[in-house]
Amino acid sequence: MGILFKQYLSGDRIYTCSQCKTHCTDHGQLISKAFQGRHGRAYLFSDVVNVTLGPREDRMLITGLHTVCDIYCITCNCVLGWKYEVAYEENQKYKEGKFILEKAKVQKEGSW
Repeated sequence: MGILFKQYLSGDRIYTCSQCKTHCTDHGQLISKAFQGRHGRAYLFSDVVNVTLGPREDRMLITGLHTVCDIYCITCNCVLGWKYEVAYEENQKYKEGKFILEKAKVQKEGSW
């Protein structure tokens, strides 16, 4: 398997995996809290760290058809959300390359 390299984020508002506390992203990467995931509310971020990507698949979401990849914590392999690879609706193109983290799968650390 090899050596696992993790990024540790500095700052006082960090989102971490709720299972193992691995850093996922910083509050400064947050784009929107107005999203829905499989397990309730979800957040859209411009970038995340310490994740691996699952296979690409077409998925019909509330806002139409998208090609997405599930994202997994590199430490505990928990599904944290997904990455938007392709948005087929023109008004959804802004999501391409962005990440959804489900609120139920992450927690806040630092001074909120």
